[in-house]
Amino acid sequence: MSSCAVVTRVLASPSKLLLLQLPLRRFPSRSIATTSTTCLKPGSLVRIAHSSSNLRNVKMLVERKPFAPDFFLRQLFDEKSWTYTYLLADLNTKEAILIDPVLEQAPRDAKLIQELGFKLTYALNTHMHADHITGTGYLKQLLPGTVSVISEASGAKADKHLKDNEVVKFGRFEVKAMCTPGHTNGCMTFVVDEMGIAFTGDTLLIRGCGRTDFQEGDSRTLYKSVHERIFTLPDNYRLFPAHDYKGNMETSVAEEKQYNPRLTKDVDTFVEIMANLNLPYPKMIDKAVPANRECGLYDVPKE
Repeated sequence: MSSCAVVTRVLASPSKLLLLQLPLRRFPSRSIATTSTTCLKPGSLVRIAHSSSNLRNVKMLVERKPFAPDFFLRQLFDEKSWTYTYLLADLNTKEAILIDPVLEQAPRDAKLIQELGFKLTYALNTHMHADHITGTGYLKQLLPGTVSVISEASGAKADKHLKDNEVVKFGRFEVKAMCTPGHTNGCMTFVVDEMGIAFTGDTLLIRGCGRTDFQEGDSRTLYKSVHERIFTLPDNYRLFPAHDYKGNMETSVAEEKQYNPRLTKDVDTFVEIMANLNLPYPKMIDKAVPANRECGLYDVPKE
């Protein structure tokens, strides 16, 4: 077998996706189980693995739960708000859910769902967003039968409101809602335990976290949510945030516990860091929050 074939398999395997961090061009959508392929000289894969000063980190990245053959995950991207939307589906029943859809991308998402032969059962939001308008209301029009979902604590309208540890099912799979407030009161992390993955919204970002200076934000609460809820998930769980501003696609519990520059600090230091970020006032907040209280229906395009 050629070295090229070996690397192709490594990169295409969901359980080993992060063994090689190859530069990727940003696309409007991407499949988590598919990415770039490159050819290496014989032995170079071994040298890359052993070049790490900490071999435990390599082991940490490789030992991920493999996706079941009937599980589908696609990561989609909105360039304006730097928002990740996630499409999950049961490939046998064709039932699907969307996490954190964006209003302007609702037609794209609906078209993709129809092309893949899926039926969108639920459109979930990790929280009431301030940087974009949710696409859930529009998707309910484009794909009749879609049920909008958000946390009860969010105060936003939806067809279904979730409490801590409640479950949403699609086909044979289920997403567990885990309350992780701090960025907002209503933040949730959605966990698919069978696949070893979690969708952290704005609570935990890749090497960062959501801001806490608006929308009932509280730094101590966020710190507690991350350390007592997200960081208590198994180390090999893959984490998918609602945003990334540097082109990163995913991380893991183990990585963030070791390398997150804010959340590896003690709580008092973290609170001080968050209090001194001096971030600008969110551009969309005055429009997005009122719209998102109405499930995104506030600004749905007229047919």
